[in-house]
Amino acid sequence: MDNITIALAKGRLGKQAYKILKKIGLGDSIDLDSRKLIFKDEKNKIDYIYVKPSDVVTYVEKGVADLGIVGKDVILENDTDIYEILDLGFGKCKFSIASIKGQNIYKKDDTLKVATKYPEISKKYFKEKQQKIEIIKLNGSVELAPLVKLSDVIVDLVETGDTLKANGLEVIEDMFNISARLICNRISYRFQYDRIQRITNLLENNL
Repeated sequence: MDNITIALAKGRLGKQAYKILKKIGLGDSIDLDSRKLIFKDEKNKIDYIYVKPSDVVTYVEKGVADLGIVGKDVILENDTDIYEILDLGFGKCKFSIASIKGQNIYKKDDTLKVATKYPEISKKYFKEKQQKIEIIKLNGSVELAPLVKLSDVIVDLVETGDTLKANGLEVIEDMFNISARLICNRISYRFQYDRIQRITNLLENNL
């Protein structure tokens, strides 16, 4: 029997995923203090690969990993052909539009400048609002953009809002609720259904 492969996101989400896997008896082979990127659990026939959050959906879609644990934000930003099979309920935050306090964000006949790390999500959202936008793709602290007049608004993940407040910004509109999801490769779901369902049930019963 071949091992099932699970892709885990590096960082805080990966640490939370590790805790729940440990809780259900499937995380003993994982060592987050190691520099290794692959952990093999021969007892349960599971391999874990440890990758950047944005790469989890790619590994799952391409069939390198059968399952993955990743934030809903990554799923929304990447138009990938995978199954989303379980909301794991941790890593909760919101996608929000934020700007300098008191600013009216919608400009019916003008183009709104939007700074974000998530261009695809922003394009889809504002298209539904019938708002013309110019995307300004940033990889660092997007909160700076309205302050230096690079953008009118930002689209970003917001957990507590403390960083926004510290920089004189406020949430203008909440877009989506975000949390960690268990995702699955489509072919794996068909041919490894029983094993995948067992892991899914274990996770669901321990949330």
